Amino acid sequence: MKKGIHPPYQNAKHTCVCGNSFTAKSTKKEIKVEICSACHPFFTGQQKFVDTAGRVDRFKKRYANYTKKVKVTEEKESTQDQSK
Repeated sequence: MKKGIHPPYQNAKHTCVCGNSFTAKSTKKEIKVEICSACHPFFTGQQKFVDTAGRVDRFKKRYANYTKKVKVTEEKESTQDQSK
């Protein structure tokens, strides 16, 4: 490695939105993250929706009536088959 061209590698404080903080090595002194191992669903085993700009709510609202429509069409098809 050439001397003088690399940033200093030092202890850094990592802080999560959930309040968890830990130290690790980095070229920055302080790092703020949105999800850490203390609140990430993969590590905690709990399902948690990370909603960005209401996307989950929009999805639920958009497809709320979809299952109702599928049931109605299935019922219509079954009544038509019985009448034949």
